[in-house]
Amino acid sequence: MVLYKRKPVPLVSRPSHIQDDQEVWVFEQTGEVFSNYHTYLQRFVLLYKALTSSAGLTGSRRFSVDFYRQKRFSCELTGHSGLSFLDALQSEVGLDTDTKIDASGEVDDAFPDALKGPILRKVQFSTVSRIDHLVDHVYEVISPFFEPFKSFTDILQEFKHEFFPGENVLVVHDDGNRSPGLLREKTKVTELLRPDGSVERSAYVRYTVSLNTPRNKETVVEANSLIRDRKSFTKQRLRSFLKKTIDHESWIGAPWCVKSKVAQEYQINGDIPSHLTYEHQMAQRKANLMLKKNDFDGHVLNFSPGLPQLKPKGQKYKRGSQDLARLSEEYQRALAANPDFSKIPQAMQQQQIEHLLKESNGVNGFHPIAAKGPPKHTPQPPPPKYPIEDLELTPVREKAPRPAVKFLSIDPPTPHSLPEEPASGILMRSVGPLLETWDTLNVYCEVFQLDSFTFDDYIEALQLTHDTYHCQLLVEIHCAVLKKLVNDVNDKNGQVQFSLRESNLPGSEESSLADTGSLPSPTPEPEVKPPGRTTRSSLAKSEAAELKTAEAAGHLPNIENKVHRAAEMAQSTRAYDWKMRLRKRDFKDGAWVYIIVGLLYQLSHDPRRKKSCDDVLNKLAPHDREATVETAIAQYALIDINTRVRILQILCMLSMETKAIRIYMEECSNNMTEFRKERLEMQRKRRGAMEDLQALVEERKALQPRSRTASPVPELEGLNDSKLLNGTEDEMEVDNDEVTAMDTEDEEPHQGRSLRRANDRAAQRKKRAEEERLRKERALAEKAKKPSKQEKQLEKNGKKIEEAKDQIKEYEEEVLVLENDLRESDCPRTRVLGKDRFWNRYYWFERNAMPYAGLPDSSTAFAGYANGCLWVQGPDDMERQGFIELCASENAQYYNAFRMSVPERKIIEEGETHVFNARQWGYYDEPDDLDKLIGWLDSHGIREVKLRKELQAQRSNISKYMVQRKEFLDSSEDKKSENGEPTPRMSTRTKTYLDPATTRRCFAWTNLTAEREIGHIHSEPKPPVNNRKQAKSAKKAVEEDVRQTRTTNRQGKPLTRQGTRYNF
Repeated sequence: MVLYKRKPVPLVSRPSHIQDDQEVWVFEQTGEVFSNYHTYLQRFVLLYKALTSSAGLTGSRRFSVDFYRQKRFSCELTGHSGLSFLDALQSEVGLDTDTKIDASGEVDDAFPDALKGPILRKVQFSTVSRIDHLVDHVYEVISPFFEPFKSFTDILQEFKHEFFPGENVLVVHDDGNRSPGLLREKTKVTELLRPDGSVERSAYVRYTVSLNTPRNKETVVEANSLIRDRKSFTKQRLRSFLKKTIDHESWIGAPWCVKSKVAQEYQINGDIPSHLTYEHQMAQRKANLMLKKNDFDGHVLNFSPGLPQLKPKGQKYKRGSQDLARLSEEYQRALAANPDFSKIPQAMQQQQIEHLLKESNGVNGFHPIAAKGPPKHTPQPPPPKYPIEDLELTPVREKAPRPAVKFLSIDPPTPHSLPEEPASGILMRSVGPLLETWDTLNVYCEVFQLDSFTFDDYIEALQLTHDTYHCQLLVEIHCAVLKKLVNDVNDKNGQVQFSLRESNLPGSEESSLADTGSLPSPTPEPEVKPPGRTTRSSLAKSEAAELKTAEAAGHLPNIENKVHRAAEMAQSTRAYDWKMRLRKRDFKDGAWVYIIVGLLYQLSHDPRRKKSCDDVLNKLAPHDREATVETAIAQYALIDINTRVRILQILCMLSMETKAIRIYMEECSNNMTEFRKERLEMQRKRRGAMEDLQALVEERKALQPRSRTASPVPELEGLNDSKLLNGTEDEMEVDNDEVTAMDTEDEEPHQGRSLRRANDRAAQRKKRAEEERLRKERALAEKAKKPSKQEKQLEKNGKKIEEAKDQIKEYEEEVLVLENDLRESDCPRTRVLGKDRFWNRYYWFERNAMPYAGLPDSSTAFAGYANGCLWVQGPDDMERQGFIELCASENAQYYNAFRMSVPERKIIEEGETHVFNARQWGYYDEPDDLDKLIGWLDSHGIREVKLRKELQAQRSNISKYMVQRKEFLDSSEDKKSENGEPTPRMSTRTKTYLDPATTRRCFAWTNLTAEREIGHIHSEPKPPVNNRKQAKSAKKAVEEDVRQTRTTNRQGKPLTRQGTRYNF
């Protein structure tokens, strides 16, 4: 700090929250900044008055600008005087180019680094008043080449010969020679006491020093063999270092504190102890004054004759030689009475005194007097720092419970909460796979070449029991997934795209080897030559012979021990098995069901999949029906939705192993990288446009008249926000003085004596006013026709501002589009919105990897939604057992804290509906329930604060598509009611034909994607050769229409995973 006549010159701190366009006033000499001109002048005058009055200056010299240049300032750190203000200030902070003074740098370089930390910790919170005494105290304790004074305590004696690692020292050898070295390691050995309290081994310290020799020899010495270089550690350097690094307040008894920046560098605690604070010292002084006023006059009683006599109470006096001699004599007398008195530790002395007072009921009949003071105040625990664990929050019993969850299944966890449609037939164990398969088919719809479809249409298609094979949605889903499992016969010879376990049927080895492309090992058995000509009868005979051979060899199991006949069905069609059918894409007339039977039978040889595959095969190939393809096709039409969901789950899981899915995921990952780069580029361009807009606004301020420069500019209101406010620019107005016209109303008639020609005079005045008004209007019109140069510049500036705002808006829209592209390309996993206090997971499946309303060019895009529900999944088993179902001790502890257990709290706070494990699902489909759920979540919980934030961010989109789903389903119900009467279209013998497309929503779905890309749907065979040209031309026309509507990037790829961009 700069001093003037030994008084500091304080500087004003820099004001906070200064805008870039704000006008400020600065002292060049001191660097002080003021945001108010009045404060600047006041500071200028007060500072010079204070300085000049202390110097005794008068007259005009008091406010001379050259005062700062006078050589009367001094540097507090170095003590250099005769400096100007600027030189003294530079001496405080570092090197000055004019005077070549380097105070702080010189101190930092000259003082040993190894001693900085220990010395600062030693002087932290020291109450030595003067810095000279503090320097002497530290120097005598740290320095080893000074003899200790007799008045130092034993504690200080322990630090007398202390050194620190990293310090340059001198090692004194036995012959008196000294060798420089670097202290590497310090080892302390504590004191060892005997049971009687005597010292068996004193404490000592050993140091490992690396000598400055060519081989860096290391030696182990004690403290008495080490000294410091006198030139590296002096009192002057210690004083400069302490003045630079510590300071204290001005009140008496204030502790020395290390500066915050230095304390942070050396990791020194800066919290002042409570007994050293100013408030505590003032309270202690007041208590001492009250004690002196209420105390009695006389001597302090001496209860123990063996202890030395205490000094009489009275005025303070200086202890003389007689008093010291008397105290020494009393101490020797007490020591003679008890020789072991000096050997007993302090803790044992205290125990003996307490025991003496307890046994004798006081000393000499007097009871000990307990000092009465204020009761000890137990500090309150600090308030918790939110957010914390959700279940550690105190339950609010008056708060409304969570809104009721709806269930899709017919067996909900709570019996009284039945679904809206009890006849759906969906079990709770099938809800999770149902959502899983729907999400997989919609996320990877481009790979499967499927149109997107709604969740309600998906459920309705899986529930069909009549006209099953007429529903294109149901058939196309199975055929599209099956085609990805095995390649076409012309594509790599129909290679299988997933890991397939070998079956036990004869001929399976050959087929497996053919799939992998390797040759079978030679066998000594002769191969059976096929007949020269194959007919139907010969083929049937060969199949029957192979079946008998298999039964004789024991390859076929006993039908009585099996629950299905899939093996017989596979054996009966071995010459044209499921792989061959799938390679040739033979899906016609429900043949894809037989492919599923053969695939599941081969998968059943895997122990992990055996149970699930056998359960499905029991219904597709029952043991009480014939083992034919027709049986499998007929049985599929009779199975329920739960079995069909299990089939699709197995197929979707197998498709995740295929190469097509992996390639698609890699492409999406690369697209996300490109989108992120483009987003960063757009954000950079937007920042540049914002800077240009700000420059244009400043230019407009300079061009405007001064009378309007103080008015706020609407273009600047959104500069500090992340998005620019779309405010319209204020138009230029004409001055009021130029457009003010005279009053043209007729004057009231004069009621007094009438003058001659009074009416003529009034008419003349009115005429002159009219002429003046017309003249001003013409002048304004001419001025408008010929604008001034300033007006032209303002108009040009306004156009540029509008263009800049439009450009910024385009950049912001482009950023939003890229963010939507990133969301739609995020397909590797389904992201959860968050978890509540009871570890329930919340999903909104439209959040990532798909458009909010499905593909815009889908056949059912008119529905306007994809799922339209917020789904709730119960806690996982590990979370349920570790956080909800606690052990007995933890449950008792939780009950003592909140008067309820965690399961009881779950029942109370969740209301009437619950999900208890991860296999149970519920949903919300009303925006009001979504708002109630957001209000039920507690923002003080660590999980619910994240879930609440996500729900609030996605609330508008979730509510929008919830409403869209409800409106679409209501309109569909209205159409069903209108078409409820059967319309006779095709008469039969028993009933009137009813078109299912008029009653079922799922029949409106068609696979337009497959028709565009391959020219036909998956369940139909390829068009014949004569019609291929027509199909190819039709496909080309469709691709041309799609190409005109798509937006591509520089590489020609669509910017989104669906090939278009959507309104959001």
